Amino acid sequence: MGQKRVVVGVSGGIAAYKACTVVRQLTEAGHSVRVVPTQSALRFVGAATFEALSGQPVHTGVFDDVPGVPHVAIGQQADLVVVAPATADLLARAVAGRADDLLTATLLTARCPVLFAPAMHTEMWQHPATASNVSTLRQRGAVVLEPASGRLTGADTGPGRLPEAEEITTLASLLLERADALPYDLAGQRVLVTAGGTREPIDPVRFIGNRSSGKQGYAVARVAAQRGAEVTLIAAHTAGLIDPAGVHVVHVSSAQQLQDAVAKHAPEAHVLVMAAAVADFRPARMAQAKIKKGPDSAGEPTIELVRNDDVLAGAVRARAEGQLPHMRAIVGFAAETGDENGDVLFHARAKLHRKGCDLLVVNAVGDGRAFEVDHNDGWLLAADGAESALEPGSKTLMASRIVDAVVAFLGGHRE
Repeated sequence: MGQKRVVVGVSGGIAAYKACTVVRQLTEAGHSVRVVPTQSALRFVGAATFEALSGQPVHTGVFDDVPGVPHVAIGQQADLVVVAPATADLLARAVAGRADDLLTATLLTARCPVLFAPAMHTEMWQHPATASNVSTLRQRGAVVLEPASGRLTGADTGPGRLPEAEEITTLASLLLERADALPYDLAGQRVLVTAGGTREPIDPVRFIGNRSSGKQGYAVARVAAQRGAEVTLIAAHTAGLIDPAGVHVVHVSSAQQLQDAVAKHAPEAHVLVMAAAVADFRPARMAQAKIKKGPDSAGEPTIELVRNDDVLAGAVRARAEGQLPHMRAIVGFAAETGDENGDVLFHARAKLHRKGCDLLVVNAVGDGRAFEVDHNDGWLLAADGAESALEPGSKTLMASRIVDAVVAFLGGHRE
């Protein structure tokens, strides 16, 4: 992707201190970062901190460094503008087209993608004025993140908390990586996503598991939510991932628990994305005490396995039987390797036919591919025979391409 010029705008809210981590992460990713705070933001974090983190001067007013014309040049030269935190006041000024400080002037001159990460009290976030401002910014092409829910200033809790820095920089990187904007095109759609690897207990200590990190499923949930969907994420075991902002997360462990959660939430969903790595088998019986190694002469223990139900095929069958009245698209995932019988796509095509889902995301695994890494590639197969390559890139970029395909599928299969 190469070095990009990123402007980080910081407005005056208590969450301004989190902008320091955003700046650091973007700088460590190799980008040239210029911090443009409001005057009130500097009451929370000093200019020296931002200058030290970015290596560039910090100004707030349009009369600073007049010969360089920064109120025009900064926005013109930017590849991305990120405003974190974006207060209710900043959102309102951006909508009005104000240019009374360096940050709002930069927003007016920027022709690159703009990402707002709101942070404010719940009442302010939910106020009709803020809701209208957010809607206007999205209509103009800006990306306005859904805030996280959690502890706010004082004893208050609720939606309005600034998403974690990692989530902001992940979506910032996506906007730099995509060749087009991130549309807000899933409003009104309920999307159910599964992610992570299940664990099937052998005894109170051991389990049968797999190498899935959950990163791809989490990325799909995050992108779908930021494109307007109401997202429920059923998360099996993951690599300590941050729950995506604006997403309802249900944590499970075993294949049976995942199946039960899907059965509970699928009847209300419009889209199901089965990105979880669900164990095909489980021990027939779980030992109630740890299985001991025993003396050297003792026989080796035998673990009898039984087959788990196929959750994806079960969802396809339930839709066909009318049990999922709202379901319009079912997306499966296939982690495949080639063998003497055929290559990855040969096995993937057979799986698509066998499962009966609408779309199948195919990943070739092994040699550091797909599992436990931040990048991915593969193919997208459709039930109508269409096939397209998913070019190498971050898992967030792949998630956005998968969501693109879902949106296109929904557009071609209107109710």
